[in-house]
Amino acid sequence: MAANEHTPSPRPLLGIGSCLAGNAVRYNGETKKPNEYVRAIGEHFDTRAFCPEMGVGLGVPRPPIRLVGSADAVRIVDVKTHSHDYTDAIQAYARQVLQQAPQLCGYILVKGSPSCGYGRVKRYSQDGQHLASDQNGVFADALAQADPLLPLEDDGRLNDPGLRESFVTRACAYHDWKRLVATGLTAHRLIDFYTRYKYLVMAHHVPSYKSLGPLVANAAKLPLEKLATQFIHALMAALTYRATRRSHSNVLFHLAGYLKRSITTPQRQRLAALIEDYRTGQVPLIVPVTLLKHHFADNPNAYIDGQVFLDPYPDELRVRNVV
Repeated sequence: MAANEHTPSPRPLLGIGSCLAGNAVRYNGETKKPNEYVRAIGEHFDTRAFCPEMGVGLGVPRPPIRLVGSADAVRIVDVKTHSHDYTDAIQAYARQVLQQAPQLCGYILVKGSPSCGYGRVKRYSQDGQHLASDQNGVFADALAQADPLLPLEDDGRLNDPGLRESFVTRACAYHDWKRLVATGLTAHRLIDFYTRYKYLVMAHHVPSYKSLGPLVANAAKLPLEKLATQFIHALMAALTYRATRRSHSNVLFHLAGYLKRSITTPQRQRLAALIEDYRTGQVPLIVPVTLLKHHFADNPNAYIDGQVFLDPYPDELRVRNVV
């Protein structure tokens, strides 16, 4: 697989709704104040702002728009007359965004927006009656179709700690993958990549952990392009499952097993007790992870040092302080 000319930067690049980035591009000429979690992510990731309405030539201010139609045939039209249809143009703009910024490894969308909303967007009938809140925005849906691997969340859903952890985990993993592809993918590099992700996958979805191993084991026997496609789709799908205290604890105990001959019996007991405290909800994940890191700093293990599970995203996001 040839190296990508668009080599990703060291920091992951996220797309973000332009109004969340502080730009006055909403239909009424206003911006939208980002919540604390969007601000924190913006401090530790690179971001690039897009507004689909502005991108297809609508000005500010502009008539408001909404989603209209059946669940499987929704269109985005003006609220007043339903006669101006922007669906095709906004879908094309989504594809243009991905072409302009191929390094994107995630996108923060705008809650409730008929273009940028992610789930729960209001849908109306032709006569203006509210039918349901069951849609993605047209831009968001087009992004998902154009790049099914791209992690998507809206600013409202990022208030949920589990969804926030899932989003930043997947964004960092996708960024890591794009950097690997940019360097030139080989069977050996693919195996090394999965080796680093094994325990992170175990924390999210054990069935995927069990299936990805045999898949990668055949790296030298399958066409690399086909194998790489199967692998990254399976990996990103595994990471969409929300890790739980139980699944995280399972991984923590596995990692602790690598220390059984390196630390004292009281140290092992203290570590096991902290993992159990985490499993039962008495302490956040950061507590046993920090102790594990401390022990591995004193007792280096090259295999464990490479495990993404210990540092799947910037510590400064403080995600593990609440999960």
